[in-house]
Amino acid sequence: MNPLTDNKPAILHICRREMLRPLRDQILRISGFDVDSTLEASEGLSMFWARPYDLVLIDVEGESGIKDAEHMCSEIKTAQPGQLIAFVCNWRVAILTDCPDEILRTEFDPAAFVAGVRDIVVKH
Repeated sequence: MNPLTDNKPAILHICRREMLRPLRDQILRISGFDVDSTLEASEGLSMFWARPYDLVLIDVEGESGIKDAEHMCSEIKTAQPGQLIAFVCNWRVAILTDCPDEILRTEFDPAAFVAGVRDIVVKH
């Protein structure tokens, strides 16, 4: 956990869905996480280099989303192999990828989403 955030786990959330990103961010903040987020993968990388995160959470949407998420994951893991990364995606993407440490399913059940994030952070 990052001592600069009052012991709240710090999460970088990258999500290209304009309506969903702020909802997830708010749910995570209410649940005790320190959240930075962006719509753009390139801005997410800049944010990643600016401060440490306990978890990088990347929403994977659409065919280009898979490629972009894999690229970002690979770049982060190459530079910092110990960085915890999770993809938020559907079952099809989950079986096609091996880069992230964890997979969160995309069904939008706020309690299940927070529980999944909390389990990932605690487990690692």
